[in-house]
Amino acid sequence: MESYQKLLLANKAWAAEKLQLDPTYFTNLAADQKPEFLWIGCSDSRVPADQVTGTQPGEIFVHRNVANLVIHTDMSMLSVLQYAVEVLKVKHILVVGHYQCGGVKASMTNNDYGLINNWLRNIKDVYAKYQDELQSIDDDKERFDRLVEVNVIEQVKNLAKTTIVQNAWNNDEYPKLHGWVLNLHSGLIKTIIEIDSKDNDALEDVYNFDFNKTKNKKVEEVKK
Repeated sequence: MESYQKLLLANKAWAAEKLQLDPTYFTNLAADQKPEFLWIGCSDSRVPADQVTGTQPGEIFVHRNVANLVIHTDMSMLSVLQYAVEVLKVKHILVVGHYQCGGVKASMTNNDYGLINNWLRNIKDVYAKYQDELQSIDDDKERFDRLVEVNVIEQVKNLAKTTIVQNAWNNDEYPKLHGWVLNLHSGLIKTIIEIDSKDNDALEDVYNFDFNKTKNKKVEEVKK
């Protein structure tokens, strides 16, 4: 039997088990989704969002990429973010990294990896920003772990810099932003950073948008 066929058999067994426990399970699942969380995580196969958090289908909206990056030119991530915030009205956005991340490790080297060099450049920029702190760490593993953590910090800040999140904050207190790191050895999640609409000093002023000024300008243009 081919390996992919085992997945199809497992799917049938899972569906049958769900129906046995609740005959209306798939009817309810297909009706709508109202997740409270958006998970922006790493594509690593060892970090399944639902299993490490004990959540069920429909509870977490998920976007994954190499090393859980939030890049302002990434239309896929931005589209997911906009839908999650403006349509699904999620209350919490979780940026979840993990120790032993291959993407983060690769970014610490001078190796040429081809196309992915362009993606890893974003983590190298994080390294450069925290260079003094990172290079003061003698132990290679500890330095690697710390880069995983500060990478999460910077990605959460990148979320806070988007007009999508700031516009939502301007109208409501949500979403709250969380930066987590999963320890693969223990299975436990460590909280690294949290930012919400009340953290006015979380970002440098140049990144903060004045939506009221924009709104007033539009009103004046309509009056003309």
